[in-house]
Amino acid sequence: MKFSPESVAAFIAVLGILSIIAQTIVLSLLMRSIGNKNTILLGLGFQILQLAWYGFGSEPWMMWAAGAVAAMSSITFPAVSALVSRTADADQQGVVQGMITGIRGLCNGLGPALYGFIFYIFHVELKELPMTGTDLGTNTSPQHHFEQNSIIPGPPFLFGACSVLLALLVALFIPEHTNLSLRSSSWRKHCGGHSHPHSAQAPGEAKEPLLQDTNV
Repeated sequence: MKFSPESVAAFIAVLGILSIIAQTIVLSLLMRSIGNKNTILLGLGFQILQLAWYGFGSEPWMMWAAGAVAAMSSITFPAVSALVSRTADADQQGVVQGMITGIRGLCNGLGPALYGFIFYIFHVELKELPMTGTDLGTNTSPQHHFEQNSIIPGPPFLFGACSVLLALLVALFIPEHTNLSLRSSSWRKHCGGHSHPHSAQAPGEAKEPLLQDTNV
């Protein structure tokens, strides 16, 4: 995309600042106005848009616009974490949050390797080429070389967009409201069933001895 090293650094910095704003101010406003589930769906929609934009984009301004949309898509993971925290039992918070964080870390490790493999399959050359003009009337610029060796500018991003589309279809089945009262009562029943046998008893009840005589 003919980005200089300074442009790459500026792009990452701007994207980071916009992501901070999206995950703090925008996320809190969306959670209050449209709810948890709709916030997740909106974040997934932004993610599909930015991945498709990266996949078909061929100009620098397209990359900057897709980066702004990518910052908005960063609200998805905090919204999912908030939804899980609200629906999980009190004694299962660490388990479910650990599962989500573990799956995210696994994908962060496998994603770059998979993206590189897809670039290789579609013959997209990622090596930095010298910025040359025309040679004997033939255009040998990196952009021309890039267009000749690739059918789609960013095929891995289209693969990611399809994956997010599947996630969006799954998220549509998230229930709007969770029966918190029923879940709380079942949790209290679970705790009561596993209470200690020598807990405090009513004043009128007889205390059982610690050891009872039994016939073997």
